[in-house]
Amino acid sequence: MMINHDTRCALDAVVDLVNTAPEGDAPDGLGDLRALQEFVARNSISDVGTLGVEDLAAVRNVRAQLAQVFAATDDRTAAERLNDLVAAAGTTPRLTDHDGYDWHVHYFAPGASVADHLAADGGMALAFLVVAGERERLRRCQAPDCRYAFVDLSRNRSRRYCDSRTCGNRLHVAAYRARRREAAG
Repeated sequence: MMINHDTRCALDAVVDLVNTAPEGDAPDGLGDLRALQEFVARNSISDVGTLGVEDLAAVRNVRAQLAQVFAATDDRTAAERLNDLVAAAGTTPRLTDHDGYDWHVHYFAPGASVADHLAADGGMALAFLVVAGERERLRRCQAPDCRYAFVDLSRNRSRRYCDSRTCGNRLHVAAYRARRREAAG
């Protein structure tokens, strides 16, 4: 599946945003304004201006809506959620070639809030997956103690874990040790 740089960045930001949600004992990764500022910097989200507490609440709302797309059980449900999200963001497609990248499309209006920026660009990136018949690439980690979201961009759609070096490796080592114990009797 060919995904351009800007769409990949938007997908990465969506995954990072969804994974900031509090779950179990894990605290909210967007617990305060500083965490939001760090998220914006980490994902190189440009053109968002000075962030305030209203931005934090709005981004948390977008996060919840994006999580619903990952949880959708069918394309129609995902499409409805994406349509609502993108429409509310006031999508305004425009061509740009900033920061040394070739021409690409931004879907947020100039001067848009960080929440609208994430909803528009992230929503459209997810919409491209639905249109391409690739919604099943939106996944949650299958490790029992991890429910992180990820986008499976592997060629054969076989990725099961958010990170093969942590969750995947941990489960493979546990399975190996269980086989060894069983063989040792």
